[in-house]
Amino acid sequence: MRKPIATPSRTKEILEKHDMFAKKNYGQNFLIEPGVVEKIARSAIVSDNCVVFEIGPGIGALTQYLCEYAKKVVSFEIDERLPDVLKDTLEEYDNFTLVMQDFLEVDLKAWVDKYRKEGMDVVIAANLPYYITTPILFKIFESQADIAAITVMMQKEVADRFSAVPNTKDYNALSIVTQYRCEVRNVMKVPRNVFMPKPNVDSTVLQFRFLPSKDINEEAFFSLVKACFKQRRKTILNNYQTYCEDKEKAKEELEKAGIDGKRRAESLVMEDFLRLYEVHHEM
Repeated sequence: MRKPIATPSRTKEILEKHDMFAKKNYGQNFLIEPGVVEKIARSAIVSDNCVVFEIGPGIGALTQYLCEYAKKVVSFEIDERLPDVLKDTLEEYDNFTLVMQDFLEVDLKAWVDKYRKEGMDVVIAANLPYYITTPILFKIFESQADIAAITVMMQKEVADRFSAVPNTKDYNALSIVTQYRCEVRNVMKVPRNVFMPKPNVDSTVLQFRFLPSKDINEEAFFSLVKACFKQRRKTILNNYQTYCEDKEKAKEELEKAGIDGKRRAESLVMEDFLRLYEVHHEM
């Protein structure tokens, strides 16, 4: 590898050479600490025969390390300024492909199937723009694509919700929906001072690995979970009776599921919500 892109001097040099600046509307903050970038890249690769789908390569700081460790890297980008920049910064790599398309509009399953048919493991890696983290992750979760792992950096406050446990302020419907689908692992914390320009918040790198799917109607289950958290300070009975449109029915179902109606949703574990779902669909 030539000089890492993720240093203050190299980043400034690239930006000046290409007359570039970080675009706020794309949520661009360039990483300037090679140790952080290398750890993300190493964590993302799960096998010796791996293709990485990267969302938003920027000027190539993470992409550079992904190209070092993966068989192939396919990066999706929407910033029209970047093809020329990446051609320059990643010219030494022949395993890199740039796709100028909005990741939210990509047929992800078709892309994944293409490489799975070639016998390759598919992973996703990204330094995600804060404003679009949740839509991107839910696109991946709902794609039904055979993805081995998702390793992404995001705003710490958002990461805390994805990985939250019961009886904490960050635990909500998003925590349940995510942990129903995935095992969530905290890879590392990333301070704000390793970015240029420096954002107002710290970041966290999380890794998601899909769990075996359960034989239930996911849409109906998620709808029930969201209803239970609708008004956070209310009891589970108060929220659930609105969902059931019948207080006595709600009481009966909660009792049958072994849940005290005076509890709040934030105190319930995944198994409680699954039991309540089963009871609701039996009655």
